[in-house]
Amino acid sequence: MSVEAVVARVNELHALIGVRPPAPTGATSSTFATQLAGATTATATAAPAASAAAPAAVSELPADVPFGAEITAAAKKHGIDPALLAGLVKQESGFNPNAGSPAGARGLAQLMPGTAAGLGVTNVLDPLQSLDGGAKYLRQQLDAFGGDVTKALAAYNAGPGAVQRYGGVPPYAETQHYVQVVQENAARYRTAAPTPSIP
Repeated sequence: MSVEAVVARVNELHALIGVRPPAPTGATSSTFATQLAGATTATATAAPAASAAAPAAVSELPADVPFGAEITAAAKKHGIDPALLAGLVKQESGFNPNAGSPAGARGLAQLMPGTAAGLGVTNVLDPLQSLDGGAKYLRQQLDAFGGDVTKALAAYNAGPGAVQRYGGVPPYAETQHYVQVVQENAARYRTAAPTPSIP
């Protein structure tokens, strides 16, 4: 990526968050380091105002679902049904952010280290990162399998290669049970979800 492209992107970000970019010091004489330092300073000073104005997260799940607001936010960010993501998290970790499997998967969404790294998750035990990574990975599987929830869940559990190899849910008892239980959890969360109030 060229310096000009980076500077243009920084200016776009400034416009999005309502920060006036630093005055240019001359198109040819300004260095990338100078522009980056100015952008970092402007963004850092704007961050508290932006976070103070951010609305509180709202859960679309039953009140007894742990991390309900966080699950809802991650699901909405990636275009996923919050009840489906909650059903997945319940089956994966029982809502325990410190859960780990013998295979090496960890966190609320039980991400494997390589998968987590590929999703930009730097700390799988951080509930927000784990939920965002899990939602992003589930979205990738939904996209890869044409929106088929059953295949996407099977891919989340057994890997997309296994689903492609078998043309659907692999004949693994664990994966078949996983797909069924996650969907049952999701259906239960949809049924018990609070009705949004109408102002």
